[in-house]
Amino acid sequence: MNIRENIRIAIFSIRTNLMRSLLTMLGIIIGVASVIAVITVGNGGRDYIVGMIREMGSNAINITVDMTKAQPSDYITTEDIAAIKELDTVDYVSPVTMTMGTIATEEKNAIGMIVGGNSDLRYVMSGDCIYGRYFTQAEYEAGRAVCVLDVTSARQLFGESNVVGEYVNFTYNNVVTRIKIIGVTDIASAFGADSEKMMESMESLGGSQVSSGMLMVPSTLTSQIMGSQDSFDTIYIMASDENDLDGAGNSALNRLYARHNNVDRECYNVTNMATYIDLLDTVINVFTIFIAAVSAISLVVGGIGVMNIMLVSITERTREIGIRKALGAKTSTILFQFLTESIILCLIGGLIGLLLGVFGAALVSYIMNVPLQVELSTVLLAIGFSTAIGVIFGVYPARRAAKMPPIEALRRE
Repeated sequence: MNIRENIRIAIFSIRTNLMRSLLTMLGIIIGVASVIAVITVGNGGRDYIVGMIREMGSNAINITVDMTKAQPSDYITTEDIAAIKELDTVDYVSPVTMTMGTIATEEKNAIGMIVGGNSDLRYVMSGDCIYGRYFTQAEYEAGRAVCVLDVTSARQLFGESNVVGEYVNFTYNNVVTRIKIIGVTDIASAFGADSEKMMESMESLGGSQVSSGMLMVPSTLTSQIMGSQDSFDTIYIMASDENDLDGAGNSALNRLYARHNNVDRECYNVTNMATYIDLLDTVINVFTIFIAAVSAISLVVGGIGVMNIMLVSITERTREIGIRKALGAKTSTILFQFLTESIILCLIGGLIGLLLGVFGAALVSYIMNVPLQVELSTVLLAIGFSTAIGVIFGVYPARRAAKMPPIEALRRE
């Protein structure tokens, strides 16, 4: 008997007991759908998160001062920043200072965060203004009370996106600073994060009825607001070549040590942002594989169900087996007939599970606002898993049918 005839008999048997076959396939369907949905959403989420971080700057390097080892003279100055920017391996350098306070407009009060930097902050954050402009180096050096507001904060505070020319009052330690808005940026592109979620996190600090906002200002202004000296514990560097981040980081580090003559204290830490990207990519992959493996347990349960129903089918078709063997059917022919039926049963379940898994992944991706990514390897995985389950759990029933003595089979009612 050829393969086509085996497939025809298998499909006929499945259609004859359609409801029983569907219930048998249910474990395979659920298992495959779960694995496909987890892998598809995991891949899409991984690419989304990693992509956002790359947008923030895959060629970014972070240098921080180790406060447990540093002395006041070890902190990074504006002269240090200018010296680092002169390096051939470096394009942009900006200090980054942050503090929390409150923001007030004529109509609203909000929890606020200010992020300070120099004119290179726009490149470090990898975001452009959708309205207005970023502050200039001259405004940074003069410590002008100007800011760039993210578009979500603009809508929450003013009810509209284009708020260039408006003013906000930022309060820190009961000292109020009036700041002019000169630009509006999209925080989603600037920070590689979902702006709505970031703002919601800030809102949760003060209750659901409190708005929130974030201002990007000259770090010289943050120094005035916080009453601190013009020195920094954190700087961000954008390397000229993303393939030589270690070289750029080491060059900047050596220049700091040379200027401060403090190499013996090792008080600076260099962080390559690309390392975080690779680490995050690996963690998400491992987590996705783990969840998919847990979901795949239902495939084993489904396989046991297939084995059980095949044993029942063999019992019901004992006389058929006996007649075929009496007419000269080989043991291998009977074995492959029932093995084919088991594989087809699992394969149909796998295809249904694949469709349901992709549909479920599409729904989750839509709700979570992450891209849907169905890879060919995922489809092949579903088909491969289904076929493997059919073979593994179909061999024993098929061998049992193939080795059944014809005389004993013919005696069965």
